[in-house]
Amino acid sequence: MDEYNLKEDNAFLSNYGRGRTEQTPALAKLIEIRNRTEPHHPMSSSFPPARSSTLISNPQAGLPGRWRGRARLRGATWERRRRRNRVIVIEKDKHSHFYNQRGDFRTEHSMLEELENKLINSRKIERAKIQQQLAKIHNNVKKLQHQLKDVKPTPDFVEKLREMMEEIENAINTFKEEQRLIYEELIQEEKTTNNELNAISRKIDSWALGNSETEKAFRAISSKVPIDRVTPSTLPEEVVEFENFLQQTGGRQGGWDDFDHQNFVKVRNKHKGKPAFMKELVEHLPGKTLDEVQQHERWYHKFLALEERKKESIQNWKVKKQQKKEEILKLKEKADTAPVPPHSNLESNQKQKEEQRKKQKLAVEAWKKQKSIALSMKHASQLREEGERERKQQRERQRQCKLKLLLENYTQQKKEQEELLRLEREAKEKAEKAEKRKTAAEEISRFQERDLHKLELKILDRQSKEEEKAEKQRRLAKLKEKVENNVSRDPSRLYKPTKGWEERTKKIGPSGSGPLLHIPHRAIPSWRQGI
Repeated sequence: MDEYNLKEDNAFLSNYGRGRTEQTPALAKLIEIRNRTEPHHPMSSSFPPARSSTLISNPQAGLPGRWRGRARLRGATWERRRRRNRVIVIEKDKHSHFYNQRGDFRTEHSMLEELENKLINSRKIERAKIQQQLAKIHNNVKKLQHQLKDVKPTPDFVEKLREMMEEIENAINTFKEEQRLIYEELIQEEKTTNNELNAISRKIDSWALGNSETEKAFRAISSKVPIDRVTPSTLPEEVVEFENFLQQTGGRQGGWDDFDHQNFVKVRNKHKGKPAFMKELVEHLPGKTLDEVQQHERWYHKFLALEERKKESIQNWKVKKQQKKEEILKLKEKADTAPVPPHSNLESNQKQKEEQRKKQKLAVEAWKKQKSIALSMKHASQLREEGERERKQQRERQRQCKLKLLLENYTQQKKEQEELLRLEREAKEKAEKAEKRKTAAEEISRFQERDLHKLELKILDRQSKEEEKAEKQRRLAKLKEKVENNVSRDPSRLYKPTKGWEERTKKIGPSGSGPLLHIPHRAIPSWRQGI
């Protein structure tokens, strides 16, 4: 059995010596003990010689990926410093522009400054809170590492480690969930802010474009239509009121840009003018508050009422014009079909004809004036429609250009993000592989140390047993040398009674021939006999 164990241990040491390029100090020590204690064993010739101490190194020293990890860490540190410097430069530019324009808009700048201070304080509080949470997690991890240095194989210790690990895991998961919610909220705020900025930019562009188009339309109307034909005195009261309303409230969109107004009309028609559409409209129109939507709703309601009155007025004017036209035609027919009056009534007939001619002339002049008003209104509406159509086309071209730029930027950003994600994924995979290799090397080293420690104890125990056995044999040999045994061989002694048996057979008691009713008594001492 000892020989089998010795062969097994020697094979184990040989495999460690031959198959691996690295040795730990414990392995080198065991090989040295084996070579020193058993130099003449039959299998000792197959053992490799103990390696020199210069070749014994730490198994973790040559792990692949360590320098790459350090390079990535240095690159991340450099990128963080670069971004911090960029933020500092942007802050300086902002402060310089902010304080240069502070005297012109003191109230607005004071509000912005107050908001900036509030945001800075909130960021500081949030940073302190995050640092406190991370410090707590770091301390718990340090405590767990300290506990793992002195492992005790007891159920209480294992339960304690499990509770500590669960506490750390729960803290990390809670921290990650809180940060995820905060990031989602920030992303939503960023999207809302971008939509508001885009809406404001479109509104500013529409203002600039609207001013230029209004000037062009006004010049065209001024050059093509005479002023006396479109004066308010010649127009119906409802038309004048409607035109004044449009001029005072910002045109047919009520001061809004075409995009926002079209969305307003679409959502309003969808809900059929019910008040519930305003909340939905606030979500569709970034940058518009509920008060602004309500104010625009009141304007649009008045706009529809005035437009309806204008249409009714134009319709009534057309009806009156048709009636006057019919009256003139009737008068002409009467004049043509009237009989020739006698000579006595010639003067009265001439007066009637003169009056009829005057009435016809006045009617024709009124008809011409109304026709000129209708033509001027039609021409003005055509010019307005052409200007509106031109503005829509211009806005559509601008919108398409912006969408094209946004699409190109989005495509470029998406490519950059995909490339960045790919690089991060590759770096993460490399880091995980390096960590796995490191963990495997640590585990192999730990198991190797444990196995070699057990093997060392086993070898030392066997050596101590062999030394005790040899010491016992030496003591027995010395005792044999001191004691002389000269006993002759006598086979007859086997059949002879022993000394004890001979002593038992010397005295034999009574044979049982006494009286039957004899009762034994104790013997009386000699000094009491005869008393």
